[in-house]
Amino acid sequence: MTDVYENLANAIILLAVKDYRQALKLLSKNPHSRSAMTTVKGMERFFRSDWYETLTSVDGEMLIRKLREEAFI
Repeated sequence: MTDVYENLANAIILLAVKDYRQALKLLSKNPHSRSAMTTVKGMERFFRSDWYETLTSVDGEMLIRKLREEAFI
């Protein structure tokens, strides 16, 4: 049963990473995009949240930093 919950937690994290990457990519092309900025800020709040820490042991700040580096290379 634990595998089911771990799979769900992983799916939530992967979807958040996908959404964050897309928003960062849009923001790099259009720095004035309100929707991209709203998504980026929301995803960063999630990666810093207690809920995120409940789902994974991956450091949220490190994840944000790596994804930002990836997006703005």
